[in-house]
Amino acid sequence: MSNPDRPADDLKNLTGLDKLIHEPGRLAVMAFLYVVEETDFLFLMDQTGLTRGNLSAHMAKLSGAGYVDISKMFVGNVPRTTYRLTDAGRAAFKAYRQGLVDTLNALGD
Repeated sequence: MSNPDRPADDLKNLTGLDKLIHEPGRLAVMAFLYVVEETDFLFLMDQTGLTRGNLSAHMAKLSGAGYVDISKMFVGNVPRTTYRLTDAGRAAFKAYRQGLVDTLNALGD
């Protein structure tokens, strides 16, 4: 149970959360990619509810951080972009998730 005299101690883990993942759109993307091996742009856009431009911007940031691998190819004459978490991305999401769980558990009921 949390100590009412020291509420800041219960919340200190929040400041250590990965701010890149913490943004709601990127959190949705990371959570989805954590449970699938690989997915394509249109399916990920549908699952997260993000617009094309929004998803593209988030994926560029996650890829730039080394969290997501992006693969572009053509299937017939149709471009296809697929995404998968890198090992670093998987580890970062796991750490983010654990930090959030620890903080919420520290708050008690």
